[in-house]
Amino acid sequence: MRIPSSLGLTAELACLIRLWPLLTSLIPRTQGVDFTPVPSPDLDISNLGQVALTGDFDSISLYTYQQQTENAFSTNGTQSIISQLPNGDFASAANADGYIKAMCEFVMKNGQSAGVIVGGNFTSIGGVQAQGVAMFDPIKGAITPLPGLTGQANALLCDQDTNTVYVGGQFKGANSTNAVAWVGQSGWANLPFQGFNGPVNSIIKSTNNTIIFGGSFTGLGNKTTPAKKDQQVINISSANLSSAATSSTDGFNQESNIVCKTSGQDGAGNTWLLEDETPGWWRADMNFGYEPSLLRIWNTHYEGRGTKTFRFTAIPINGIMNFTYTDPDTGENSVCDARCPLSSNPSVSYQDFRFNNVVGMGAFRIDISDWYGKGGGLDGVELFQNDIFAYAESDLNEPACANSNFPSNSTVTGPWQVTPSGQSVSRYLSADLSGDIESQNVSVVFQPDIQQQGNYTVNLFTPGCLQDNSCDKRGIVNVTGVYAASTSNGPPLPTSVYQTNNYDKYDEIYRGPVDINSGGFRPSVTLTPVSSQDQEIVLVAQRVQFVPLGNATSTLNGLYEFDPNSQTFDPTTLNSTIDEAGANLNTGAIITSMATLKNASYVGGNFSDEDAGFRNIFAIGTGNATALPNGGLNDQVSSMILYEEMLYIGGNFTNTMNGSVPGLNNVAAFNTTSQAWQALGAGVNGAVDTVVGFTLNVTTNTPELCISFNGFFDQIEASDPNKAIPVQGFGVWVPSRQDWLQNLKLASQAVSGKLSAMTNVTGGVPQLAGSLSAQDMSASDAVKLSSNPLSLSGIQIGIQPQPAGPQTRKRALSDQNVTGVVTGLFYTNDTAKLNYTVLGGHFTGTASDGSPIDNLALINNGGGSPGTIKGLPSGLDSDSAFLALAPAGTLLYAGGSISGKVNNEDVNGLVVYDLQSQEYSSPQPAALGGDNVAVNAITTPPDNKTGQVYVGGNFATAGSLGCPSVCVFESGVWSPPGSGIGGTVYTFMWQGNNKLLVGGNLTVMNNATSLANYDTKKSKWTNLNGAEANVPGPVTAMTKAKGDASQFWIAGKASNNSAYLMKYDGSNFQTISDSLGNQTTIRGLSMLPLKKSHGDSDLVKNDMTLMVTGELNLPNFGNASAALFNGTTFSPFILSNSGNGPGSLSQLVSQSSPQFPNGSGKLAVGFVVLIALACALGCIFLLVVAGILVERYRRKHAGYSPAPTTAYFDKTSNMSRIPPEHLFGRLGQSRTPPML
Repeated sequence: MRIPSSLGLTAELACLIRLWPLLTSLIPRTQGVDFTPVPSPDLDISNLGQVALTGDFDSISLYTYQQQTENAFSTNGTQSIISQLPNGDFASAANADGYIKAMCEFVMKNGQSAGVIVGGNFTSIGGVQAQGVAMFDPIKGAITPLPGLTGQANALLCDQDTNTVYVGGQFKGANSTNAVAWVGQSGWANLPFQGFNGPVNSIIKSTNNTIIFGGSFTGLGNKTTPAKKDQQVINISSANLSSAATSSTDGFNQESNIVCKTSGQDGAGNTWLLEDETPGWWRADMNFGYEPSLLRIWNTHYEGRGTKTFRFTAIPINGIMNFTYTDPDTGENSVCDARCPLSSNPSVSYQDFRFNNVVGMGAFRIDISDWYGKGGGLDGVELFQNDIFAYAESDLNEPACANSNFPSNSTVTGPWQVTPSGQSVSRYLSADLSGDIESQNVSVVFQPDIQQQGNYTVNLFTPGCLQDNSCDKRGIVNVTGVYAASTSNGPPLPTSVYQTNNYDKYDEIYRGPVDINSGGFRPSVTLTPVSSQDQEIVLVAQRVQFVPLGNATSTLNGLYEFDPNSQTFDPTTLNSTIDEAGANLNTGAIITSMATLKNASYVGGNFSDEDAGFRNIFAIGTGNATALPNGGLNDQVSSMILYEEMLYIGGNFTNTMNGSVPGLNNVAAFNTTSQAWQALGAGVNGAVDTVVGFTLNVTTNTPELCISFNGFFDQIEASDPNKAIPVQGFGVWVPSRQDWLQNLKLASQAVSGKLSAMTNVTGGVPQLAGSLSAQDMSASDAVKLSSNPLSLSGIQIGIQPQPAGPQTRKRALSDQNVTGVVTGLFYTNDTAKLNYTVLGGHFTGTASDGSPIDNLALINNGGGSPGTIKGLPSGLDSDSAFLALAPAGTLLYAGGSISGKVNNEDVNGLVVYDLQSQEYSSPQPAALGGDNVAVNAITTPPDNKTGQVYVGGNFATAGSLGCPSVCVFESGVWSPPGSGIGGTVYTFMWQGNNKLLVGGNLTVMNNATSLANYDTKKSKWTNLNGAEANVPGPVTAMTKAKGDASQFWIAGKASNNSAYLMKYDGSNFQTISDSLGNQTTIRGLSMLPLKKSHGDSDLVKNDMTLMVTGELNLPNFGNASAALFNGTTFSPFILSNSGNGPGSLSQLVSQSSPQFPNGSGKLAVGFVVLIALACALGCIFLLVVAGILVERYRRKHAGYSPAPTTAYFDKTSNMSRIPPEHLFGRLGQSRTPPML
């Protein structure tokens, strides 16, 4: 158990801060975080013609840097430091376990950078324990904690002139509250005014070099002065008690005799005694930490015994405490430590000893060193504290004997269990929830012991998740409170608290008036789970604290100006222009954001100044506070930033105060030069909490500054001519185009999530804070893949994914991608002068004429209207899903989970469309029948002389014809291909003109298999040898591994729902094991050629690679939508996202099929023989020529002369008469050796 910390620094912490210069060094300034590019995949797709990728995604990237991911942006309250990759994407540089609220680069007086200071409500960042503030090295990516604060930092100002980082928030540190300074390399230092009595939300430097603090405070200093001290009794009755040298006398030897005994009555059961004439001790070990303010002791007088002197030791620090007490004999105040006296006067019922130092402890021991009479003893012990806590575990609340009509308590409902304290301050309750969380009655109600009416801060403490190993399951709680019997503004708004913190933290959940306990009213805080969470979460509940606010001044109200160069400080002089501007605001004013430009400071928040005539925003120039035009804004301003002359503002407003500028829905811009308001489109439909600038590739490789608005909205409002756009609390305004990024019809970078802070870095890239999901390009469900260089480009048909259809349809397509674009083809018919790109799936798009397209899009790439986009004519149900496409002549066969009426005839599973006449073919094929009909595969034979179309899927009949699983459509009629096939077909592949390989969840002659062959000449089905025994589940994807398809790849899901990938080498199946994670779903396979060879592999030729598409989980990387397999390893290739999660790719679609080199890379035998024969003939010819030349040379030198030419013997006359068979007839015949 960890003991609570006091306001002051411990000796260890003070030593650490003094050693700070030795623990860190200055950071050299270079280009920024080093991101690692990945090698090019060297794909050679130049011979494939047009290439497209289909799937279910709304953003997509080529994988070019190791830091790229498909990770969703966080929704559990955690954020990261984010750096920008050279390609414009974003990557997390350090993850925090909470929000990051502020950042600034600390450049010191000597011009060197100490790093980026990061503030927020985190307890760890970059894997390092850091409470609220840390330093980030943007070069090495390292985190250095700045220990000394407890709480959260909301605002930072790095000031080079004073060599100081000013920190504001809701915290305690050094000897200050809510504001403190980090000076150079020296560490924390108190500001002269020691902070504020309320939180600081913003800090800026004015044009005259003063520091302006803005927040919700009314006084300076760190002191809280409750009118009633020691009002809470610390529970000793639940402690583990022990003692030494205890009396052996029955009735006097129980340590518990003096717990909750306040009567001072002596006797058995009421008194604890030591052995006679023996020193000893009494100890209490609690299950929680505490900071006692008062010790009350009842001495015993039993038979003249009693304690004369004692000492109090705090555990675990083993420190002897110093006390101030009133001497009962003289009435004077005295101090004591190791020998504190107790009176033996029976008229002194008890004595109080006040702790001189606030010290945290989890146990204590009282040592008795001297006694009256025969020995020492006690009649009662009680501890008090100034802190007001209510614990979730009832045993830790005030005991029943506390002198209070309304002691602190709690009420729990649900499966809560007590959890050991571990590294936390106290034990706590945990609830492991599963199923429908909303329907479960789970809650903890805290009721504090409030004995003093006034203004309080209420803090909720949450134990860290590392100690109980629950970080992966920690959820979100909803906190509501009832603090006053009546409130003029209604009950306080509920607060959502994320419990994902690695270490202990507290969150402020309320600030305001709290009434005392009475018979008719009692303050309370209720903790419940947020309903919209995962099905399995862990919640924790520990304690709430009520802290009285410090004294207010008459002139301080949310704004304070501090001059760091002033030699004197007078806390009673608060008369600057800034101070007076705050004092003129309404009571309870809240300053949330400030900005400075030229000679003006702009202040935003939740306030009003009726005399000056403004609300929620104003400017302070050289004189008094000045209203902006139209009286400011009509509701709260939460955040604002300056860019050039424009002030961009976000909040919860809808117009100016006088309602004269429409379109200011939660966002606005104010031109500081023309002093005019400007609407940003028509705004957004919910509150904005942060406004952050960042650079973005609005067009390819063209970064420009954009303004992000982040908050609680789900739509960018419609503004002529743009329709409303659904978003997830993140809108991006592009100043250069005066429009929302989401409205621009550009291949822009895709970004979603939340940004909370940004800082520039000298000589490097800016650093952001938040949680982002980003890809290279916004594109929905279909993109083109191009070469030289390898790149992606969008296919713009305005696709909007739509939800899946009825439950039965979802079951039928359980192994398919039923949202987005599932399949596609490039169709070219030169004779008919047709050129189309066809996309099919389950989506809604927009045709060229603005009409909706349901599930199948036709893009005209030629003809009389190139670029025209259209869908199918009406007739099909909108919830249809196309899963397979194939052309035959000018007819397009489109199959899937399809239903409706075409030409007044029912269609089911398949529809035929004439690309030339641009209408449905008539008549249509007879509808397929069966349960959950779906066509998953369509193909035509390679030599398709008869116009056959093979259709495979899940069906039993075609019209009235029994034709299960595979059916052939030819000349307008269906026919079954042979007999014996059954089950569900997912994929086809031809192995020559007459052999069709079928993959799926099949039966052949009632024998289960995943692969079957169909011989078109014999009309016969057979199991593929070895498939039944070796393939672990249905085959849903298949591709050639060799040109003749004698070798091939297959993929699917095994019976345990894990993905498998296998190669068939012509005789055996080879499994690729342990290379894909459990969450993998493989949807497509493609063999692609390479420009450069990879290492040798028995599985994949060195000039080819296998592309695997789907939803892939790659060990040691994470999620990917496509990966390349070289026979030994998988390399991420394409990343995508859909909504706030990973996307998926279904297929690679190409105009031409990949070409395979001959089998093993060696020449065919025939070519080898011909080449060998040519080489042999060439050698013979050379030998003959050489022989002739040698012979001529020999004869010439030997003196020979030519023979006479007038007469010679004509051999040819006889040779011509020899029949050829006499010359060649015996070649190849066996011959016997000659006889000897």
